[in-house]
Amino acid sequence: MSRLVIHDAETKAVLADTQDPAEIAAKLAPLGVRFERWEVADLPPGAEAEAVLAAYKPRLDALMGETKAGTADVIRLTADHPQAHAIRAKFLAEHRHTEDEVRFFHEGAGNFILHVGGKVYDAHCTRGDLISVPADTHHWFDAGPNPNVTALRIFTDTTGWTPHYTGTDMSERFPATTA
Repeated sequence: MSRLVIHDAETKAVLADTQDPAEIAAKLAPLGVRFERWEVADLPPGAEAEAVLAAYKPRLDALMGETKAGTADVIRLTADHPQAHAIRAKFLAEHRHTEDEVRFFHEGAGNFILHVGGKVYDAHCTRGDLISVPADTHHWFDAGPNPNVTALRIFTDTTGWTPHYTGTDMSERFPATTA
């Protein structure tokens, strides 16, 4: 189930904790973060990337037209992937990107954790969640020690996804909240 936990970045006090998708969207909207629930396509587990893209084509076309994004692909990360640990580690440190980071979770789950305005917003995204983190937002992503996620990635220019690390210890101080 989707969940948003908001912490005070200094004291670590929990300021909000909700599993209501409408409330999650409302609490993230002032940050420029888009959060939506989409109906999940009826595909077999582990469906090929082309089938996943085709199943969401009408929604993707509408979203890409609205956001002027140029392309979409599918990323799958499972615990048995030979580079799972290295891929997970790459996004665990606080960083930012020069373009919006848009993900739709077709299978599995992961946490987008944002550090904005003295607060830490831990958005646990699950199957059916779409999240768009604005460019230059300090954040990190954790798919967990045993990742299992298949997500659509939507982007304008893949070079905008290069992580620019902040060098802080925020991600160590605020590990992902589990659902």
